Amino acid sequence: MDNFRLRPWHPDDLDSLVKNANDLSIAKFLTNEFPHPYTADAGRRFIEYATSGETIHIFAIEVDGEAVGGIGIHPQRDIMVKNAELGYWLGTAYHGQGIATAAVREMVNFGFNTYDITRIFARPFGSNIASQKVLEKAGFSLEATIRGNIYKFGVVDDELIYAIRK
Repeated sequence: MDNFRLRPWHPDDLDSLVKNANDLSIAKFLTNEFPHPYTADAGRRFIEYATSGETIHIFAIEVDGEAVGGIGIHPQRDIMVKNAELGYWLGTAYHGQGIATAAVREMVNFGFNTYDITRIFARPFGSNIASQKVLEKAGFSLEATIRGNIYKFGVVDDELIYAIRK
Protein backbone atom coordinates (compact mmCIF):
# COMPACT_ATOMS: atom_id res chain seq x y z
CA MET A 1 0.00 0.00 0.00
CA ASP A 2 1.87 3.06 -1.25
CA ASN A 3 -0.70 5.81 -0.79
CA PHE A 4 0.12 6.61 2.84
CA ARG A 5 3.06 7.25 5.10
CA LEU A 6 3.63 7.29 8.84
CA ARG A 7 5.28 10.40 10.23
CA PRO A 8 5.44 12.40 13.46
CA TRP A 9 2.54 14.70 14.25
CA HIS A 10 2.99 18.44 13.64
CA PRO A 11 1.07 21.42 15.09
CA ASP A 12 -0.14 22.24 11.57
CA ASP A 13 -1.99 18.89 11.51
CA LEU A 14 -4.61 20.31 13.89
CA ASP A 15 -7.33 21.04 11.31
CA SER A 16 -7.04 17.66 9.57
CA LEU A 17 -6.86 15.88 12.94
CA VAL A 18 -10.08 17.49 14.16
CA LYS A 19 -11.82 16.96 10.80
CA ASN A 20 -11.02 13.23 10.71
CA ALA A 21 -11.22 12.47 14.44
CA ASN A 22 -14.55 14.21 15.11
CA ASP A 23 -16.56 11.16 14.10
CA LEU A 24 -18.75 9.15 16.45
CA SER A 25 -18.21 5.99 14.39
CA ILE A 26 -14.49 6.22 15.28
CA ALA A 27 -14.80 7.44 18.88
CA LYS A 28 -17.21 4.65 19.82
CA PHE A 29 -14.41 2.09 19.41
CA LEU A 30 -11.68 3.95 21.31
CA THR A 31 -10.96 4.68 24.96
CA ASN A 32 -12.44 7.74 26.60
CA GLU A 33 -9.06 9.45 26.14
CA PHE A 34 -10.26 9.97 22.55
CA PRO A 35 -13.10 12.44 23.07
CA HIS A 36 -16.30 12.99 21.16
CA PRO A 37 -16.91 15.58 19.98
CA TYR A 38 -13.24 16.00 19.05
CA THR A 39 -12.38 19.67 19.57
CA ALA A 40 -9.42 21.82 18.57
CA ASP A 41 -8.38 21.96 22.24
CA ALA A 42 -8.35 18.15 22.40
CA GLY A 43 -6.33 18.07 19.19
CA ARG A 44 -3.74 20.52 20.50
CA ARG A 45 -3.34 18.48 23.71
CA PHE A 46 -2.98 15.28 21.71
CA ILE A 47 -0.37 16.69 19.31
CA GLU A 48 1.61 18.03 22.28
CA TYR A 49 1.49 14.60 23.96
CA ALA A 50 2.30 12.70 20.73
CA THR A 51 5.40 14.79 20.08
CA SER A 52 6.80 14.69 23.62
CA GLY A 53 9.23 12.12 24.91
CA GLU A 54 12.59 10.84 23.79
CA THR A 55 11.35 8.37 21.18
CA ILE A 56 8.39 9.33 19.04
CA HIS A 57 6.05 6.35 19.16
CA ILE A 58 2.75 7.93 18.08
CA PHE A 59 2.53 8.74 14.39
CA ALA A 60 0.15 10.43 12.00
CA ILE A 61 -1.15 8.36 9.11
CA GLU A 62 -0.76 10.74 6.18
CA VAL A 63 -2.55 10.48 2.84
CA ASP A 64 -2.01 13.13 0.16
CA GLY A 65 -0.25 15.42 2.64
CA GLU A 66 -3.07 15.26 5.21
CA ALA A 67 -3.06 13.56 8.62
CA VAL A 68 -6.10 11.27 8.36
CA GLY A 69 -5.48 8.92 11.28
CA GLY A 70 -3.12 7.97 14.02
CA ILE A 71 -1.18 4.93 15.16
CA GLY A 72 0.99 4.36 18.20
CA ILE A 73 2.93 1.71 20.00
CA HIS A 74 3.14 1.91 23.77
CA PRO A 75 5.82 -0.12 25.55
CA GLN A 76 4.61 -1.60 28.82
CA ARG A 77 6.32 -1.60 32.20
CA ASP A 78 6.97 -3.83 35.19
CA ILE A 79 6.19 -7.50 34.53
CA MET A 80 4.80 -6.59 31.06
CA VAL A 81 8.11 -5.02 29.98
CA LYS A 82 8.52 -7.38 27.00
CA ASN A 83 5.18 -6.20 25.58
CA ALA A 84 3.87 -3.12 23.79
CA GLU A 85 0.29 -2.11 23.10
CA LEU A 86 -0.73 -0.99 19.62
CA GLY A 87 -3.52 1.51 19.08
CA TYR A 88 -4.76 3.11 15.88
CA TRP A 89 -7.62 4.88 14.16
CA LEU A 90 -8.27 6.01 10.60
CA GLY A 91 -10.72 8.55 9.22
CA THR A 92 -13.80 6.86 7.77
CA ALA A 93 -13.20 8.28 4.27
CA TYR A 94 -10.06 6.12 4.15
CA HIS A 95 -11.54 2.81 5.35
CA GLY A 96 -11.49 -0.22 3.07
CA GLN A 97 -8.34 0.77 1.17
CA GLY A 98 -5.82 -1.41 3.03
CA ILE A 99 -4.24 1.61 4.70
CA ALA A 100 -4.91 0.48 8.28
CA THR A 101 -3.51 -3.01 7.68
CA ALA A 102 -0.38 -1.63 6.01
CA ALA A 103 0.09 0.92 8.81
CA VAL A 104 -0.24 -1.81 11.46
CA ARG A 105 2.36 -3.94 9.67
CA GLU A 106 4.73 -0.97 9.52
CA MET A 107 4.24 -0.25 13.23
CA VAL A 108 4.87 -3.89 14.13
CA ASN A 109 8.22 -3.69 12.35
CA PHE A 110 8.97 -0.36 14.04
CA GLY A 111 8.04 -1.77 17.45
CA PHE A 112 10.15 -4.91 17.20
CA ASN A 113 13.10 -2.99 15.75
CA THR A 114 12.94 -0.10 18.25
CA TYR A 115 12.09 -1.71 21.58
CA ASP A 116 13.33 -4.77 23.45
CA ILE A 117 9.97 -6.50 23.22
CA THR A 118 8.74 -9.92 22.12
CA ARG A 119 4.98 -9.29 21.85
CA ILE A 120 2.73 -6.53 20.52
CA PHE A 121 -0.92 -6.61 21.46
CA ALA A 122 -4.07 -4.70 20.57
CA ARG A 123 -7.44 -4.62 22.32
CA PRO A 124 -10.28 -4.06 19.83
CA PHE A 125 -13.89 -3.97 20.95
CA GLY A 126 -15.82 -7.17 20.28
CA SER A 127 -18.21 -5.35 17.96
CA ASN A 128 -15.40 -3.71 15.94
CA ILE A 129 -15.21 -6.35 13.23
CA ALA A 130 -13.24 -4.10 10.86
CA SER A 131 -10.43 -3.64 13.38
CA GLN A 132 -10.33 -7.37 14.06
CA LYS A 133 -9.92 -8.02 10.33
CA VAL A 134 -7.13 -5.42 10.10
CA LEU A 135 -5.24 -7.16 12.90
CA GLU A 136 -5.76 -10.63 11.44
CA LYS A 137 -4.56 -9.49 7.99
CA ALA A 138 -1.47 -8.01 9.69
CA GLY A 139 -0.62 -11.37 11.28
CA PHE A 140 -2.14 -10.95 14.76
CA SER A 141 -3.93 -13.85 16.48
CA LEU A 142 -6.83 -13.68 18.90
CA GLU A 143 -5.52 -14.63 22.34
CA ALA A 144 -8.46 -13.81 24.60
CA THR A 145 -12.02 -12.60 24.81
CA ILE A 146 -13.02 -10.82 28.00
CA ARG A 147 -16.80 -10.75 28.08
CA GLY A 148 -18.58 -7.53 28.96
CA ASN A 149 -15.38 -5.73 29.95
CA ILE A 150 -15.93 -2.50 28.01
CA TYR A 151 -18.52 0.18 28.73
CA LYS A 152 -18.68 3.01 26.21
CA PHE A 153 -21.55 5.40 25.42
CA GLY A 154 -23.99 3.31 27.44
CA VAL A 155 -23.12 0.05 25.66
CA VAL A 156 -21.39 -3.00 27.16
CA ASP A 157 -19.02 -4.78 24.79
CA ASP A 158 -16.42 -7.51 24.89
CA GLU A 159 -12.71 -6.73 24.94
CA LEU A 160 -10.64 -8.85 22.57
CA ILE A 161 -6.91 -9.28 22.92
CA TYR A 162 -4.99 -9.83 19.71
CA ALA A 163 -1.22 -10.27 19.64
CA ILE A 164 1.72 -10.89 17.39
CA ARG A 165 5.05 -12.27 18.57
CA LYS A 166 8.54 -11.51 17.37
